[in-house]
Amino acid sequence: MIYLQSFQMPTRDDEDNYFINPGNFKAKMTHYTTKYPFDLFRHRDLPEFYFSDITVFCGNNGCGKSSILNVIAEKLSLERNTPYNRSPFFEDYVALCNYQLDRSIPKDSKIITSDGVFEKVLDIRRINDGIDSKRADLIDEYIEENSPNAPPNRLQGLDDYDRWKRTNDMRNKNRSQSRFLKENLMRNIQERSNGESALSYFVDSIQENALYLLDEPENSLSPQNQLQLKYFIEDSVRNYGCQFIISTHSPFLLSLKGASIYNIDENPPTQRKWTELDCVKVYYEFFMEYCDKFQ
Repeated sequence: MIYLQSFQMPTRDDEDNYFINPGNFKAKMTHYTTKYPFDLFRHRDLPEFYFSDITVFCGNNGCGKSSILNVIAEKLSLERNTPYNRSPFFEDYVALCNYQLDRSIPKDSKIITSDGVFEKVLDIRRINDGIDSKRADLIDEYIEENSPNAPPNRLQGLDDYDRWKRTNDMRNKNRSQSRFLKENLMRNIQERSNGESALSYFVDSIQENALYLLDEPENSLSPQNQLQLKYFIEDSVRNYGCQFIISTHSPFLLSLKGASIYNIDENPPTQRKWTELDCVKVYYEFFMEYCDKFQ
């Protein structure tokens, strides 16, 4: 499903006209240390970007692919969960952008960034710390109840801890049913690794019939989980009416079926096959050098 059809960043002439405009007093002030994102692409000929169901921006660190996503998200007023790098000139730059829609942007559309994923993983880690602390307290309480001076208890050892915990929680009149369910369900979270938590964040955040901008989603994901995310994205496009615009240099995500790929390292950025990209060739050449090791 295509919602965003095309997007045009400011041209070199647009930027020049902005700064020579006699009525633009902000541009003439000298105390600003940066005019970002102005000047980032000023000496590059950015094309009008045309989008398919899956469109990928690929390039080296610092090429500006994440900035492009942030500009698009700001122009479309997409939901986001974390702050991002901007300057007093950001809104002026965004105002110079233009776009075309194939259909209206659904309300659930959003941009998901690496920072947002990291924050979620840290939140889960903090939850886990609280669970570990509570579990330790319950173990101490269990040991105390099963000491020689304690009243008889039908549980025979620490192997019965989980069963005892559920029984103890059910007996506790000060614990609400919702709290009991939540704390027991949190044990499922604790069993996840950081990468599994990051993958679950994408799965939980992506709903049906919406536009999603994903900024380097491979961060925190193992190769296996990157493949899982690839299959999930393809399925969300094929069966659930989603459109994705992704910045990445992961070969797994670059191989997304049907993806249109812009190589931001080129001037002007050009659409390429994923197997033509330098970042993919690096992997290929590395493994070919050691191919005899895999036999």
